[in-house]
Amino acid sequence: MSDLIDDETSPGNAPEFTVSEISGAVKRTIEGAFSHVRVRGEVGRVSRPRSGHVYLDLKDERNVLSGVIWKGVAARLAHQPEEGVEVVATGRLTTFGGQSRYQIVIEDIQPAGLGALMAMLEKRKKALEAEGLFAAERKHPLPYLPEVIGVVTSPSGAVIRDILHRLRDRFPRRVLIWPVAVQGAACAPEVARAIRGFNALTAGGAIPRPDLLIVARGGGSLEDLWGFNEEQVVRAAARSEIPLISAVGHETDTTLIDFAADRRAPTPTAAAEMAVPVRLDLLAWVDGQEARRSRAVARALDQRRQRLADLGRALPRPESLVQFATQRLDRAAERLPAAVRARVSRERLRLSEAGAALRPVALRRRIAEERRRLAERDRRVRPALGRLIDRRRQRVEGLAGRLRPEAVQRQIEAQKDGLEALDRRLRSALRTDFERRHARLDALERVRQGLSYQETLRRGFAVVRGDGQVVTTKSAADAAGGLEIEFKDGRLVVGGSGGRPSKRPRKAGAPPDQGSLF
Repeated sequence: MSDLIDDETSPGNAPEFTVSEISGAVKRTIEGAFSHVRVRGEVGRVSRPRSGHVYLDLKDERNVLSGVIWKGVAARLAHQPEEGVEVVATGRLTTFGGQSRYQIVIEDIQPAGLGALMAMLEKRKKALEAEGLFAAERKHPLPYLPEVIGVVTSPSGAVIRDILHRLRDRFPRRVLIWPVAVQGAACAPEVARAIRGFNALTAGGAIPRPDLLIVARGGGSLEDLWGFNEEQVVRAAARSEIPLISAVGHETDTTLIDFAADRRAPTPTAAAEMAVPVRLDLLAWVDGQEARRSRAVARALDQRRQRLADLGRALPRPESLVQFATQRLDRAAERLPAAVRARVSRERLRLSEAGAALRPVALRRRIAEERRRLAERDRRVRPALGRLIDRRRQRVEGLAGRLRPEAVQRQIEAQKDGLEALDRRLRSALRTDFERRHARLDALERVRQGLSYQETLRRGFAVVRGDGQVVTTKSAADAAGGLEIEFKDGRLVVGGSGGRPSKRPRKAGAPPDQGSLF
């Protein structure tokens, strides 16, 4: 008996397993027993590597369970796990043989009740506030009367109708609507993308850049409004260069975008009232200012008229201003004839004295003296002029000797070579420029073909014409006698006489009629 026991417990009879076999057996056991579990715990360490997967720890007061959320699942989660938040994770247990540990592959994770959501919200609020995203100095003043208002909301809800109705009652403005989901997993990324998209528009572009943004949604539960508490939405609102009004929920609802926005409105209707003033009030104010201006102008004119009258009474009479000047003029007129006669006598005496010196003998002597001076100058100038001519002639002869035909021919050949080189360079530059322009023309032609309506027909659209005219509405189609539908491979006549509708003549150079596409 003892021999049998020894044989059974002998190490040589025990089966041998490889490490992979043991690891696989443990993996099958755990996955078979815990194929689908829900685990409640507090989120510990959270790691998000570049691969997109999320690694975290679920813990309670005694134990820790490792968890992993694959990249595709993490992108669809409505609530991203945050450290310190109590959650309920749904998934399956498995093992990771590379490190000899077990873990949970999480397929869904939700906060454990309203208290966990509020704790997460409060923690996120404190973190964003510490970064200064809610600081008052970051906020922009609202424009008094914006030309264009951008609204980020659902296009099918009552919110956009309330905003448009209130704007129409107060002061009609141009409104651009960016449709987004206002709840669910797609809410946060779409709202953040809409805010960034409005800010990316350029002033004066094809789509006008709004002067004011309104992010609006009706009331709902904390879970319904959670998309407006996401960090990406808060950061997009804080970085918006366009003033932003947050109108999410009712007056008692509060989301994190309210703190990052430049102004919070209790309701979407109140946001429209903040955006524009009342037009009738402005008109009444302008009328009042015009009346005040008229009264002020009338009062100023009366004051100046009275002042002018007071100054006029202090001025002397016109007769007293000119009477002394008139008296002086009369006295000067009495003395003028005697003064003229005395001046004439003096000038006549000076003329007689000057005429006495102009005798014929003196004139002949003066002429003879000038002739002698001219002869002397001519005698001195002739030799000097001859010497100058000789020097110039010698200089010209020296220059003529230097102008040999061979030197001129060599210079002509050198200039000719340079001219040919310039000609080759010019031809090369012209050829390169022509090729570049030809390539650009080809690119523009491809763009033109891509923008033509025939390319749109090839994507499955069609052009509808009625009685030779383009039909864009149902009422126009009902009124037409016959319809012609143009597809990518031909045209189809519907109703009417069955003939082809007449076409309107096009002007030379005009683009083809593109019609309406559907």
